[in-house]
Amino acid sequence: MYFHLILTDDCNLCCRYCRAKAFEEEDAEGIDTVPVEIDGDLPPDLSYDPELLYRFLARDPSPTVTFYGGEPLMRSDLVERIIREAPVQRFMIQTNGLLLDRLPSYIVNRFSTILVSLDGREALTDENRGIGVFSRVMANVKKIRANGYHGELIARMTVTERTEIFDAVRYLAENTDYSFSSIHWQMDANFTGDFSHRTFAEWAEKKYNPGIRALVTAWVDEMETSSRVLCWYPFIDPVEDLLNGRASPLRCGAGHANYAIMTDGHIAPCPIMIGMKQYYLGHIADADPQHLRRIPVGGECEACHIRTFCGGRCLYSSIVQPWNLAGRQLVCGTVENLRDALTGELPRIRALIAARRISLADFAHEKFNGCEIIP
Repeated sequence: MYFHLILTDDCNLCCRYCRAKAFEEEDAEGIDTVPVEIDGDLPPDLSYDPELLYRFLARDPSPTVTFYGGEPLMRSDLVERIIREAPVQRFMIQTNGLLLDRLPSYIVNRFSTILVSLDGREALTDENRGIGVFSRVMANVKKIRANGYHGELIARMTVTERTEIFDAVRYLAENTDYSFSSIHWQMDANFTGDFSHRTFAEWAEKKYNPGIRALVTAWVDEMETSSRVLCWYPFIDPVEDLLNGRASPLRCGAGHANYAIMTDGHIAPCPIMIGMKQYYLGHIADADPQHLRRIPVGGECEACHIRTFCGGRCLYSSIVQPWNLAGRQLVCGTVENLRDALTGELPRIRALIAARRISLADFAHEKFNGCEIIP
């Protein structure tokens, strides 16, 4: 099983699409579900004895732990301790990258995957995340590579109306100095009640959707010219399933393969479902990690014609529904655009496999590593 371990709610940044939204006024209408009860007693930092966590993880024959926050490296002391002591062979971390230099190399090199938050070029990243963030993060990325980190390094972008998706992805992919082995992106859409303040509809139609189609074409062009399948998660994961004729549940694994451990030890289906008490699945003190209850994506997704492709996009947003129906349909339209672009290239991909230019094995990748897959 995969577990996001939330170490702290503290963060050293206040990004436009994250904590800065706490200072914005939300839409008065658009939430269609019963308000979610939030646990007001959830501590801001990990509050239980780590030995309790170790006993819980020891009941899983092959657990994977992903450190998460806030910014998990605000508690680099806990990261080091848990890596040294926990009965776990595989560790990952999702970080803004600013504090990677707090960890000694022997700890960094234990991570099988590191997800670093960047949004594309330096100007866009700094606009969203703070002046100087890009250069400081890239200095740390280069440092960990120089110090022997050979694991998967994922550039994880947040995509907004400021993003030119084709340029941003290609920029990170083509700058070999940055040493990213993989790229993922998540749209800032239907996570907070800000739809009426956005220009999302125009951007999706005129920029994002055409950019995705162009990126898919470029992705397959790369297979033709160099026999490489680039690990761009919103493409590689669905295409592997399409080639194998597999339907998919929620692709990030939330609520069926990937769970989150809150700072007080309660277990939730997803790391952004912090404090959503109705969805707690037990506590590490007495829960069995191999028999946690599944939480399926319901509501509108149940009857959707692309459900087996998408898997439901996001468990949190399907429950909370912070955008109105029109907004949610726009987001689903971007997923359908992704599906159409990928299925349109399947004949060319299959021809390359038949010609042995690439193989089905080239689409293998790490599952449930913090990439939502469907943007």
